[in-house]
Amino acid sequence: MLEDRATAAPSATSWPAAYPKGYAVVDVETTGLARDDRIISAAVYRLDARGEVEDHWYTLVNPERDPGPVWIHGLTSEMLDGAPLFAEVAEEFAARLDGRVLVAHNAVFDWQMIAREYARVRREAPVRQRLCTIALSKELGLPLPNFKLESLASHFGVVQQRAHHALDDARVLAEAFRPSLRAAAAGGVRLPLLECRPLTEWSDRPVPRQATGGYGGYRGAGWRPSRKRPACPYPNPGRYEDGKRIKQGMRVAFSGDTSTERELLEDRATEAGLHVATSISRLTSLLVTNDPDSGTSKTVKARQFGTPIVDEAAFGQLLRDVEPADE
Repeated sequence: MLEDRATAAPSATSWPAAYPKGYAVVDVETTGLARDDRIISAAVYRLDARGEVEDHWYTLVNPERDPGPVWIHGLTSEMLDGAPLFAEVAEEFAARLDGRVLVAHNAVFDWQMIAREYARVRREAPVRQRLCTIALSKELGLPLPNFKLESLASHFGVVQQRAHHALDDARVLAEAFRPSLRAAAAGGVRLPLLECRPLTEWSDRPVPRQATGGYGGYRGAGWRPSRKRPACPYPNPGRYEDGKRIKQGMRVAFSGDTSTERELLEDRATEAGLHVATSISRLTSLLVTNDPDSGTSKTVKARQFGTPIVDEAAFGQLLRDVEPADE
């Protein structure tokens, strides 16, 4: 088993030449989970090619709005009032990321939050690839009860001191990533790297600061708004068939981490005349996922129903030539 070899460091000659030359292990705490939420703290552990810690960095960030679920991250309006704005830490943050693979637990979330913050200040984060430690754990076949950070930490004997504190979460992840990286190198495992494309399409809505601030002033029901899409105007023509064009009206579902922000992919599918589905049923025409063996509820149901599955790159090609719906 690969996990049994996790503590054995490969020799200089056996280390995969294709592996990245450095990593930035990142954790961000935010005002919420929606696309218009903001970063309120960030931490980066820089690691060398073999996962050894080079240095670390941490900052609070003033989100210029209510801090959100204080009961989770513990950061109140009073604590953040004197913190720098993201624009004031953007250069230092970028220096920590520059030329490295961004490593995070559920990396798509951290990357999207970071990319949106840089878009707001009219800059790009200098990151071209990311690695999700959840995906790496699956590649290694680690016997985890679930894929929470605390479970990964426990597997490698890493003690977590302050959960949901960016600096401690980044430290824990860095310590768990090192043996994971060594196990991958020893077993010749391909790292599950995904492209980080600069964010050029985004929207914001103003969120007022609450007068009472922090824990007492924040309404939890408002920090994860839902998006309603217009109904698809075309009938469902059935399932996608391999080698043929995708057709307007087809029901498309998405699962797992994507290089392009999920909501942008869904928007493009909607604009092409497809029906974006939030679940899998016998009527689903196509499932888009980069990890068809992930065992998520959507991929399991897709196999049960015989729903065709394609990856993100293939879906992007299909969107270039969508067949019009029948008149």
